[in-house]
Parts: sequence; structure tokens; C-alpha cells
Amino acid sequence: MNALAATNRNFRLASRLLGLDSKLEKSLLIPFREIKVECTIPKDDGTLASYVGFRVQHDNARGPMKGGIRYHPEVDPDEVNALAQLMTWKTAVADIPYGGAKGGIGCTPRDLSKSELERLTRVFTQKIHDLIGIHTDVPAPDMGTNAQTMAWILDEYSKFHGHSPAVVTGKPIDLGGSLGREAATGRGVVYATEALLAEYGKSIKGLTFVIQGFGNVGSWASRLIHERGGKVIAVSDITGAVKNPNGIDIPELLKHKEATGSLKSFSGGDSMDPNELLVHECDVLVPCALGGVLNRENAADVKAKFIIEAANHPTDPEADEILSKKGVIILPDIYANAGGVTVSYFEWVQNIQGFMWDEEKVNKELRRYMTQAFHNIKNMCQSHNCNLRMGAFTLGVNRVARATTLRGWEA
Repeated sequence: MNALAATNRNFRLASRLLGLDSKLEKSLLIPFREIKVECTIPKDDGTLASYVGFRVQHDNARGPMKGGIRYHPEVDPDEVNALAQLMTWKTAVADIPYGGAKGGIGCTPRDLSKSELERLTRVFTQKIHDLIGIHTDVPAPDMGTNAQTMAWILDEYSKFHGHSPAVVTGKPIDLGGSLGREAATGRGVVYATEALLAEYGKSIKGLTFVIQGFGNVGSWASRLIHERGGKVIAVSDITGAVKNPNGIDIPELLKHKEATGSLKSFSGGDSMDPNELLVHECDVLVPCALGGVLNRENAADVKAKFIIEAANHPTDPEADEILSKKGVIILPDIYANAGGVTVSYFEWVQNIQGFMWDEEKVNKELRRYMTQAFHNIKNMCQSHNCNLRMGAFTLGVNRVARATTLRGWEA
């Protein structure tokens, strides 16, 4: 089941549990606006190339729309729609005053030079500058984009609207980016894990962890789990997988990856089959990579007691059923990886105030938001007698539905 079908299904189940009016339910699913633009740029060799860019703005009942921009060859409208909708529920779960959006350009970033990427980003910004804005829609980095991409968008947007650092988040620190933003998603995953384990009288210290994906989120989560005395016994990324039953020395693995660009031939552990990783014996499994990695083929063999969804949509609905029957506790993506958008919100707030926080304050506020959201989800689970995924969805959908009704959606 693809991301859009799964998100729609979760939305419909939540809406049934909440007893939403069918007309309201229908109107909540329809995106506010979908933008599609042609971006034509001169390549370095003088030829012209054209790329399709778009932005789906899903809902703005609770505030300006927020979501990433990805540069990827398969930027599929269906997927972007699903991700924009997911952002609407995610910001509502985290209780930050945003709605959802998502966008992208269909291109292969590694085939473009830096100056071609800059031209492409600027042309895209010129085409959508009057449809985004500090109080309208605030983009952020995603797959294939980074702080530099945001700097170009900011500069191009500011040519039309005057200096506006709050128009994008995930910026370089020198241009108004927030301290702690880089580690935010991984740190949020750890705060979410601590909140969940506390419910069961456990803590990170002494438990065993398996982490799939060692990019930004996976590497920060591993580092922070290691610092808190958790044993990370297996890690994988596209380059390979490493295991060590006594716990991997994460700072050493980070150095090795920095030096070699790969997890292969790391002296502090044995290599293993990356497909074996998800069914490895452990207390807590943390998928931080792609969607759909837990499915009906492997779900029955998962040995973890807890799954923390740091990736978007790593668990197929079929796997969800199988794992629930086994009594595995799943902390849903819509909550577990909300640390990134929460610190994006802090960055936006700092830019609007023109007053920057120190890193300690950023992390303290992030912990407060993640912990509060967990307790709100637990309350929903109790009142609707449902699992954590439905608890999170009912919490998010209910907040958006209430805002929509209060604003008067039928007018």
C-alpha cells in the first residue's frame, strides 16, 4: 500500500473514532492548493533544460503551511500529496501552529553542478514567491536539499519581499538558522523513546537498540542513545551493516564513516546482512531510512518489543496488524519524528522576534513539546481505546477539525 493510501486509511479510521461529520471529513482531505511550475534553466554547457516543480499546500486552518522541498527524480504528485497531508496531522500532534505542505522538483541533484542547482532553485522560487511567505507557507529542506538550498530561496524571495529570514527554516546558522536544528529530528526521536519507555518503567540505559539508516536522523539518534547508556548492537545504511552484541562504539563508528564514507570494514564490529537487521534480536528497533521496510514478508519475524518510527511510513498497514497481534508497541512516525518540524517552528519564532536562543533552550523546549505530545496521545488512546498510531491520528485530526469548525468552513 503506498503512502497516500495508508495516510488516507489512517485518517478515515481516526475520523470514524472521532465521529466526524462526513462533509467535514471530506473537506479535510482536499488540499487547499496544488501548484505546478516549469523551471527552465541554462545548463553549464549552454543547453536549456526544463524541470517540473510543484508545491502542495494541504491545510492552513491552524496556521501557515509548513513542509519540505525535495529534489528527487521521482517526485510523484501522489506521494507529495500524502506527505503534505501527513504534515497537517504531524504539526497538530506536536501542537505547533502550522498546517501541512510539501513540494519538490523532479531532478537528480548529483547530476547537476552547484551553479545549476542554484539557478534551478532561484527559478523555482521566482515562480512560487507570491504563493509562499512567513504567514502563508514556510518551506524547509528534505531529500536532496539542504541549508544551502534554503539560503538561495531566502535570497531570491527577499529580492521581491525585502529581508525575510522566516520564509524558510533549516537555514545556515549565519543566515538566521537555529542552533540544534541539525540534530533536532534524531534528538526528538530519543525524547519520544524516553517518554514511551517511562510508561513501561524502563529507560534507555541498559536496553539494546537496532538502528536502520545512519544518515542525519540515524546517526544523531545512535549518538544520543549511546550517551544515555543504551546499547546500539546493530546499525545499517546503504553501504552495509555492522553488529556487535556488546554494543557498538558509536563515536568510533561516526569517525569511521566520516573517514571512509561507509560502514564497511569497521573494526569495532562484524559485518552482517542488512536484510537481517530488521529481524535482529533487540529491545528497540528504530527504522530511520525508507518507507515500507516492515511489511507482511518480515513483520512476523521481528523480535523487538518496541518500534520507534523515525522514518516516514516505515511500517505497512499489513505489518501493523501482524505486529500488534504479537504485542509489539509501535511509536508512530507522525509523532516520533516530529522533532525536526518542532525545532523548525522554534527557528521561525526566533526569526520573527529577531532574537536567537542558545542551544540549551532549544533542546529544553524540544523535550517539553515531545513529552507533552506523548501524554496527549496517551489520553486519546485511553478515551478512544486505541493503539498509539490511532491515538496520534485522532489527536491531530481532532485539532485540525476543531480549528476548521471554529473558523467556519461551510461559509
